[in-house]
Amino acid sequence: MVQALEMKAQIDGKGQIVIEKPLLADLNKRVKIIILFEQEEDELDDAKWLHSLSLNPSFDFLKDEAEDIYTVEDGQPFIYN
Repeated sequence: MVQALEMKAQIDGKGQIVIEKPLLADLNKRVKIIILFEQEEDELDDAKWLHSLSLNPSFDFLKDEAEDIYTVEDGQPFIYN
């Protein structure tokens, strides 16, 4: 059985994780840790996403002229209300 527990923590000057409150669990028990970094709202704006995608070699095939099969006249405009 897997049990998830969410706690706030801080990375100290030595690069070690310091949990803000003590764990109420069995001592000497092995655990798996997943680290999720909190991000500032403006940290992942559209321009940064597009820039990182443009550098990703997984999308290099899109640079091939054979992939340019659509024009501005294709499809219908999307109107968001």
